[in-house]
Amino acid sequence: MSLITFIPTDALKPYVRLLAISEVTQEMEYKVLPGTSLVMGFQYRGHLSTIENTAIKPLETAGITGLQDKFRVFQNSKNIGTVLVFFNETGAACFFREPMNELFGESVSLENFVSKSSLNEIEESLSEAQTNQERITIIEQFLMARIQPIQADALVQSAIHQIQLAKGNIRITQLARQLYTSKSPLEKRFRRIVGASPKKFASIVRFNALLKDYDLEKTLTELGYEAGYFDQAHFIHDFKVFTGETPEEYFEKNALRNL
Repeated sequence: MSLITFIPTDALKPYVRLLAISEVTQEMEYKVLPGTSLVMGFQYRGHLSTIENTAIKPLETAGITGLQDKFRVFQNSKNIGTVLVFFNETGAACFFREPMNELFGESVSLENFVSKSSLNEIEESLSEAQTNQERITIIEQFLMARIQPIQADALVQSAIHQIQLAKGNIRITQLARQLYTSKSPLEKRFRRIVGASPKKFASIVRFNALLKDYDLEKTLTELGYEAGYFDQAHFIHDFKVFTGETPEEYFEKNALRNL
């Protein structure tokens, strides 16, 4: 598997964190954990599906995935090639009129937002492209033509910053007080722009911080406390929803990978 990342052109930097080209020669299943940004994907070769329980659901060749609160399993065909767009936390809202929370937990076709003829042109151009840079340029041009500049929402930006600063360990009532607002308008504006409620977003941030900062010397009880859990059973349950594994299984597997 190869993954090559690209810094977006200057015009897209306020909205897009990075672009990437992913290529896989073998058919495989893989797990994706929840992240804090929406992701757009264009297959220029091969096909991608999601697996839910035992059901295989083919995805369209051009689609967007909203924020998730649990792990997902994907299956790719042989020799697949994909251009990926990773938006920043508020970036996707500048390309779509629809509220971003409508995409929560979903992977949907871009045909819901873009004309089929436009998508056909992009897919044809991608299939004819000879280099990765050409493919990236095609997608950047598509994105730049769709930018709908909106005034940055300072309240939502500040809320994201405070949640990340606290590594997700913050109550939303406390967050609203810090931002001199009430919970209801904060949640409404946050969901529309970010794609999830502040509470869901904080949970995603919390678990990603926990996985990133994991220390082999810490006990599960210590990990749970640091993640804001005082009930270990609750911590293990939520951890399994997020990763698909218990903490012991997850960290043991990752320790073996790093040997």
